[in-house]
Amino acid sequence: MYPVVNAVLYLLCQGSTWRALPGDLPPWSTVYAYFRRWRKELTWLQVHDKLYKWVRVAASREPSPWEAGFDSQSVETATMICTDVGFDPGKQIHGPKRFITVDLLGLVLRVLVTSASVPERAGAKLNVHVLAGLSDER
Repeated sequence: MYPVVNAVLYLLCQGSTWRALPGDLPPWSTVYAYFRRWRKELTWLQVHDKLYKWVRVAASREPSPWEAGFDSQSVETATMICTDVGFDPGKQIHGPKRFITVDLLGLVLRVLVTSASVPERAGAKLNVHVLAGLSDER
């Protein structure tokens, strides 16, 4: 498993394509199959949450935060790049919108990507539902 995780982290850091994995890493199809399975089984989310709690405890905080901050960002994209494309009239931008939830240490709790037409209030509510595990939009 260690080489597969290394390959996924390599792709994350390098921003390359699956088929461009170096020869010293496992075959791209193997790495991709594990990545997809772990994503579907929410393994990445569980790893994130465990690491997140360890960092909070190391900073002498409770594992779960009492307070969180929310923010959103509309991102302009080229045509046909993203399926969730909408228009944000406040910012005059076509594209997706990212909603982010962070704790008071600045650690990311959840990120939700929606259409830019989703208002901030509705996106914040959706993000809270995702954070609480009440929604399947992970």
